[in-house]
Amino acid sequence: MGNYRFILSGGGTGGHIYPAIAIANELKRRYADAEFLFVGAKNKMEMEKVPQAGYQIEGLWISGLQRKLTLKNVMFPIKLISSLLRARKIVKQFQPNVAIGTGGFASGPLLKMAAGAKIPYVLQEQNSFAGITNKLLASKAERICVAYDNMGQFFPKEKVLKTGNPVRSDLIDIIVDKNEALAFFDLESNKHTVLILGGSLGARRINQLVEKELNFFDDQGIQVLWQCGKLYYDEYKKYESKNVKVKAFLNKMDFAYTAADTIISRAGAGSVSELCLVGKPTVFIPSPNVAEDHQTKNAEALVKEDAAILIREKDLETDFESVFTELISSAGMQKNLGVNIKKLALPNATSAIVDEIEKLLK
Repeated sequence: MGNYRFILSGGGTGGHIYPAIAIANELKRRYADAEFLFVGAKNKMEMEKVPQAGYQIEGLWISGLQRKLTLKNVMFPIKLISSLLRARKIVKQFQPNVAIGTGGFASGPLLKMAAGAKIPYVLQEQNSFAGITNKLLASKAERICVAYDNMGQFFPKEKVLKTGNPVRSDLIDIIVDKNEALAFFDLESNKHTVLILGGSLGARRINQLVEKELNFFDDQGIQVLWQCGKLYYDEYKKYESKNVKVKAFLNKMDFAYTAADTIISRAGAGSVSELCLVGKPTVFIPSPNVAEDHQTKNAEALVKEDAAILIREKDLETDFESVFTELISSAGMQKNLGVNIKKLALPNATSAIVDEIEKLLK
């Protein structure tokens, strides 16, 4: 079998990093002696998260193009050339058998240089609307693993395989008792529980909404498990009470999902894939500030299947209370949304992606 070497690149956000780590973990499970190297963007979160997961990482001096003329854009060509040269050196020294890209700017230079060195690569696209880096890299990819239907509009159709997005293994079969989960967060078992998720850093607009609606939740007899994010915890921890639990971060997501009756969340690709597995009625409030408005498109793909509710940030003031009241007062609607979102789950994504990578090992 030999000692295989895998190089993985993707980052900028958790949505690109966690799938790459999940893929590496599955490869390591199958090939215990394999060597791994991650390549990310300097000063981005992968430089911290990847070593925490036990892998080595090299950083490239790269960042994305801004939409308006800024100093960063003037620097872009210099950063790109620097990153291409560095990536070429990394590929030459490490000599991987296969390269894997999960999106984000750093994967561009790395996979371009891998292709130049005749190293096969696989792309993984998390979103329903393909990212610019993956679109640029698609022509030389051996295989493109996607999570949504109709991705042939962005990529060569014959290379596309719908595998789903890698998710944390502890969420694939959640075996937590609901009363145990509620007790863990010091919540009551006879109240409707809403779980609020704004991503690991938190979402300002969702936090503002929850703060404004705390009386509304209270009037409806709802208890709130609120992950406000570490950036906002100091601002919102004052609302902690019997019915409102404020957390900077939720470490036991399996407990949080089990405790929840309904969920309010951003619509990043990783969150959407997790929530499909969880199978609970969900209201998505997409971030309008992400590239190509990915999150809105991810949420719309679920709404089309009657598997979730979407409220845009600009409509929160007018629509939130009426939409949420309708949801919690209709057991039928909750059941319907829960069943339909669960149908879209692809729990074997990581394994399916690694199967494709295995085919390229020579």
